[in-house]
Amino acid sequence: MPGSAARPGPKRRRGNPNWGVPDWGILPHTPILATQFDMQVAKLGLTKAEYVASVDLKHWCAQNRNRVYVPEWLLEAWEMRVELIFDRVA
Repeated sequence: MPGSAARPGPKRRRGNPNWGVPDWGILPHTPILATQFDMQVAKLGLTKAEYVASVDLKHWCAQNRNRVYVPEWLLEAWEMRVELIFDRVA
């Protein structure tokens, strides 16, 4: 039976064909967490237009800018710089 050799089938594809495609069943259940900055803004009752003029927010940001997220555009408006501290690097 010289001609009975098995023919190669279709080329097998490897990997996940859905890689990179979002699973829409999971995303709606992902909670959106507020940052410390967002909570402070809500506590002060400010709108985005009032951020730069708020003395209380500026004081809070000055104390916490190295510890929590503060929007970069707001730091630039107040000419504040974040100090990069790497003292806990092993």
